[in-house]
Amino acid sequence: MGLITRSSFQLSLIVLLMIPMPALAISAITCHCFTDRSYDPARPTVADPYLLATTQNSFFAAAFGVDKKTIVMKKQKGTSADDLWIAYWLGARSGADPGNLLQERKVKGSWRLAATALNISEKSLGSRVDEALKANAPDERLARMVVDDLLLRFRFYDEPELAALRKAGAGNQELVLSGLIAAKTHQSPMQLYRDVKKAATSWGALLQQAKIDNSEIPSEVTALVMATNGSRAKKE
Repeated sequence: MGLITRSSFQLSLIVLLMIPMPALAISAITCHCFTDRSYDPARPTVADPYLLATTQNSFFAAAFGVDKKTIVMKKQKGTSADDLWIAYWLGARSGADPGNLLQERKVKGSWRLAATALNISEKSLGSRVDEALKANAPDERLARMVVDDLLLRFRFYDEPELAALRKAGAGNQELVLSGLIAAKTHQSPMQLYRDVKKAATSWGALLQQAKIDNSEIPSEVTALVMATNGSRAKKE
């Protein structure tokens, strides 16, 4: 019995060593998937993390004209949402490849340094992003400025609405999803956000009430983005 156990262990070890390390790393990352993706009235909030994430990914894909799967894969391989927002924003305004910009960020240690060589004008960057870069703001704040500019550009909100929601604590994902539901139902995005925060409803329930199926989220988001004269977040 001991011989069989040792043989089994040795065989398992050999198989493990034959697997390339990148494959092991990817496996470790991709195991953190959403297990609950559909609204369940018995557990109304269980799918909310997935719904928030997939709506944000759909907005990202529509805003920058990229494949949503590409963004999801980059996140699964460890790239943060903040870095993706910033890299694609800078890439859209400079013509630089976002993947190369992500590498530059790693090498130079900050987005301010990575962006310096791009020589993007303040007008093209947008005043919010430009000021955040000059202040060497944390990546989270810089990404927030990018998202705010996109939400305003695509008319998900006007300036006072967006400022009020940010002040109330709304994050990037919540802003995108509340904007989508508000556009579909003509409800106040602030009221939607507050209702979810005080546990009076859930994002899944609100999507059900808006008659937006999970499979329709990408097309609904894209329609909102393209309604703004068909423009995307390209260089001005």
